[in-house]
Amino acid sequence: MGPRPDLFDELRVVRAGGELDLTTVPAFARDLREARHGTGRLYVIVDLLGVTFMDGSVLDPLCAAWEECRERLGWLRVVHVRPGPELVFRASGLEERFPRYASVRDAWRGVPADRTMERRAT
Repeated sequence: MGPRPDLFDELRVVRAGGELDLTTVPAFARDLREARHGTGRLYVIVDLLGVTFMDGSVLDPLCAAWEECRERLGWLRVVHVRPGPELVFRASGLEERFPRYASVRDAWRGVPADRTMERRAT
């Protein structure tokens, strides 16, 4: 991945691949729960770059993780570039809660994909 800002113990990255649907979401939800173990401030990056299909069944575990991160004075950010996740977030009215990040590095830095594209255009 190359140079990156200093990371700290509170950062966790959860990567998913393939299809996220009713049959595979339980394993994804388990990974999200495991990433939230411990105490203290919590920052989670969910990397969906390898996801080829996603349906609304992913929303409950994502929202639960987002809420716990906020309660622990942290955040949860989602990395995705394919249209599927964007459609699920838009259809559920959660695109503001889960803005799109183009890479784990951008998510870590807090630079949403829209701002990354604006910077490259100038």
